[in-house]
Amino acid sequence: MSTATADTPSGPGAGSPLDAARRIGVLIRHQVIMRVRDPGQVISYVLTPMILMLVFKPLYLRAFAGNQGTLQVVTGPLIMFSVFTLAIIGNSILVEREWHTWDRLRTSSASVSEILLGKLIPVYLIVVFQQTLLMAYGCLIIGLPFPHSVGLVAIAICSWALALLALGAALATVLRSHAELGMVSDVGAITISALGGALVPVSIMPTWAAVAAHGSPGYWAIRMMQAAVRGDTGGTLRPAALLLGGAAAAGSFAVYRLARGWGRSHLL
Repeated sequence: MSTATADTPSGPGAGSPLDAARRIGVLIRHQVIMRVRDPGQVISYVLTPMILMLVFKPLYLRAFAGNQGTLQVVTGPLIMFSVFTLAIIGNSILVEREWHTWDRLRTSSASVSEILLGKLIPVYLIVVFQQTLLMAYGCLIIGLPFPHSVGLVAIAICSWALALLALGAALATVLRSHAELGMVSDVGAITISALGGALVPVSIMPTWAAVAAHGSPGYWAIRMMQAAVRGDTGGTLRPAALLLGGAAAAGSFAVYRLARGWGRSHLL
């Protein structure tokens, strides 16, 4: 297949929006079946932060005044374990490469963009569900005050999920195995979360860590989520715009790599 036409659908009616929607729908159904048959990761990334919230709640309530303790104990694990979903996102693409079925997908009439949408939309919904459920758990069980604006919380959750989705897709076009993906997602999740202030607020970190925190997506995600709960519109939208800009860059990189054959199985 020519690289010049790698992202151009072919076949009768390939350019029709209805046909594109059908192709995406088929891929979505396939991805949903795979997730339903292997729900272990999703269950783990929901239950573990719930347990951590309960365990760390007394500590944070003693360490912080007012509602800041509950805000920290809810948003910290929420952001940390949402980063762990990079493994789910990356696996949705990497598994096709390991099974040597990615090349077959690329010879179909679906474009790279359609393939990515079909594979990543279900995972995006999983990440949104995870964050929404943990936020509800924080309000109902941990004692987090109900957000002043549900709309701002929705913007924060959807923006962060999209940033994770794009980053996971980009990683899947670079890494060569599930072991590499697991290592990068685990180390990355801890690093991004710790520097972002998921474990302790940035304000009490060492100077070097507080400076480095501004380069972590987790830092902006936590600021955005906490601002959304407080009802701070500006504090929510500014980090959201920054994260969405990063998502656009990572997503473009993923499409670029895959459209030029870098996702082919023989490159594993």
